Amino acid sequence: MELSEIIKQRKEKVSALKQKGIEPFGRGLSGRIPIQEARENFQEGKAVLLAGRLMAKRQHGKACFADLKDSTAKIQVYVKEDLIGKEKFDFFQDLDIGDIVAMQGELFKTHTQELTIKLTDLALLSKSLRPLPEKWHGLKDVEIRYRQRYLDIISSDEVKTIFQRRSQIISGIRRFFDERDYLEVETPMMHTVAGGAAGRPFKTFHNEYNMDLYLRIAPELYLKELLVAGLDRVYEINRSFRNEGVSTKHNPEFTMLEVYTAYADYEDMMRLCEELIPKLAEDILGTTSIQYQGKEIELKGPWPRISFAGVIKEKFDINPDDSSEVMLAKLKKAGRDVPEGKLTRSQVVKIVEDVLEEGMNFNPVFFTDYFTHLCPLAKTKKDNPLISERFELFIAGFEIANAYSELNDPIEQKRRFIEELEDLPTEEQKSVDEDYVLALEHAMPPAGGLGIGIDRLVMLLTNQASIRDVILFPLLRK
Repeated sequence: MELSEIIKQRKEKVSALKQKGIEPFGRGLSGRIPIQEARENFQEGKAVLLAGRLMAKRQHGKACFADLKDSTAKIQVYVKEDLIGKEKFDFFQDLDIGDIVAMQGELFKTHTQELTIKLTDLALLSKSLRPLPEKWHGLKDVEIRYRQRYLDIISSDEVKTIFQRRSQIISGIRRFFDERDYLEVETPMMHTVAGGAAGRPFKTFHNEYNMDLYLRIAPELYLKELLVAGLDRVYEINRSFRNEGVSTKHNPEFTMLEVYTAYADYEDMMRLCEELIPKLAEDILGTTSIQYQGKEIELKGPWPRISFAGVIKEKFDINPDDSSEVMLAKLKKAGRDVPEGKLTRSQVVKIVEDVLEEGMNFNPVFFTDYFTHLCPLAKTKKDNPLISERFELFIAGFEIANAYSELNDPIEQKRRFIEELEDLPTEEQKSVDEDYVLALEHAMPPAGGLGIGIDRLVMLLTNQASIRDVILFPLLRK
């Protein structure tokens, strides 16, 4: 039957119900229990009130079996005309798959030991005007899955489990830091200066203040101002926005964990990563040995450290003080395809990072020794001002975390900001964040800062290849 005809028939049923004085879109329901609770506390003959979505119907003469599903579980329903009466039996018969109903009855087990509710009464709570997709065995069209995530979750318990696990991961992160006396804070999502990370911002406008604003690309600078304030351990699970490319690992709106610890450095942040991620895996999956896209990954630390500066020196003979033109020439000499035209050093190093990701080991690895010009907010190494105290954590071949020993010298910080602006292409020009420099002038303690991409971490711990599969409503083209 054509979809338009199905919708027409179901709208006619709505009109018929209203004519009979039956409300097809009901109201709140008191006294119901979750289906999982009914299953766990089963007693033969126990009266229960359940509610959920009708997922299947199977006719057996003047009796009928059906499946009722709520957010916790599914249960079989047994409906017999002799028990419920002809009027209610006919009402049940007229229900459609997808309708949300309340069902009252007694629990029992069939001869095959299937836990079932024997129906004694029912009520329609919400009429479904459209059929569920693909006979409820899971959506195959990726576009529909992302655009109509509600259908995706209705159709697949596996998809629902991914998002339940995402919630468990975030709760586990909060528990981890709360137990270590970190204070969870909230910082603004609209900034007057797009700072705290490299990235192209989304721009907006505040009418009342007649002022341009930017959706935050990172909460970093506000969080470090709290270190100045004397809050020595802070974290934020935040939404950030970058007006850039979309891929299996990038979404314009994403979730980050940022953590700042006074009197610490990037080595302390490494240890924090080596504690947090295996603990999440152990607590949620019951093991630190996980499967990701057909490969086994051992998350238990300690994890190896590889010098980024050392690797690209060995592979491409690139040095931290090379100009962008020299870097490009060395990449070409090594046989790599590189774009034509003028690129900044940061853009060239991004190309190098992409090359390194291609052949990276799946197990966790810390890349250290990043060029200082890539790290305007990080301290430099004592013995080499061209190299910063920074690491990026890679697992399964993609970046999961990024951390620094935070730069707390206001004079050097302002100089770095100005230098960074000179290196930006014209379309990405921004101003120096003078408010942040002002805060640093009041003295910020030495500190370690850590950022972890929550979406990518969820990808890893749920074995998903695309970031869109772990974001409930990813941004899509019209």
